[in-house]
Amino acid sequence: MTGRQRPRARSRAEDQKRQRVTFEAARIMAEEGVRDFQTAKRKAAERLNLADNRYLPRNEEIQAALEERLRLFHGERLARDLRRLRELALEAMRFLAPFEPRLVGPVLIGAVTPESEIQLHVAADTPEQVGLHLQEHRIPYEQGERRMRFGGDRQEVLPTYRLIAGDAAVELSVFDVRAIREPPLSPVDGRPMKRASVRELEAMLYESD
Repeated sequence: MTGRQRPRARSRAEDQKRQRVTFEAARIMAEEGVRDFQTAKRKAAERLNLADNRYLPRNEEIQAALEERLRLFHGERLARDLRRLRELALEAMRFLAPFEPRLVGPVLIGAVTPESEIQLHVAADTPEQVGLHLQEHRIPYEQGERRMRFGGDRQEVLPTYRLIAGDAAVELSVFDVRAIREPPLSPVDGRPMKRASVRELEAMLYESD
């Protein structure tokens, strides 16, 4: 009877190559405006000629390297951009108060670049209610979709609205009012997404003064 074979341990050389891809992907996200982990990972691997899957890091590794790079090389800009984006997010959330808005993503986590967009989850009986609210206030928008993962390997495609608040892009993902309390899984670590309400964001801004 044979036992289950253990995965082969990575060599030191493989770890070093994986780390190079991690750092390059983080640099691409910090300095080239790339927001998608898979795109940054692929670009980094191609530039370093390390496209073998053994050298591709997890999203969580890239996120940690990105946060460290932003702190080390863009500290002043990071603080300025984060404050600006959170203030714009708060303004947008107050405007969207009828839809129970929640802030998610980089602006909540704190790892932002000048190109970061504000990501909000909103709740409505129908997606059209959100569109009508925007139309009534003469706010231009574009409609789209975003695929999200939930627990139990469930995936759903949610309608989105994209608009501009100040000088930042805002994406609204519309949840059914009965489903808004279940957060989707984070693309970074696969855990339920962190979210912040208006009051929680107000407290964060107050504490940063």
